[in-house]
Amino acid sequence: MLHPEREQIILEDVLAALGQPVRLGVVRRLSSGEEKFCGEVVQDVPKSTMTHHWRILREAGVIHQRPEGRKLFVSLRREDLDARFPGLLDLVLRAR
Repeated sequence: MLHPEREQIILEDVLAALGQPVRLGVVRRLSSGEEKFCGEVVQDVPKSTMTHHWRILREAGVIHQRPEGRKLFVSLRREDLDARFPGLLDLVLRAR
């Protein structure tokens, strides 16, 4: 699984990932900082579609995925995003 290092996270990739409503919803659900099972974050979107969204978010450096057995857990890379782009995530999460 590709997870870019903090210094490899690119603003344009983050903005493109957050610019899609399903992915923005995922980030809002993960904003508490709690790691969650992928299936509990989004339930009304087909698994094949979510696979695409997870990849976009992961490769942009927005989320971290961790396999455990047959489950895949996901968490928001808030610390990395805040270090790279201070205030961006808070601004995006407040916007409606």
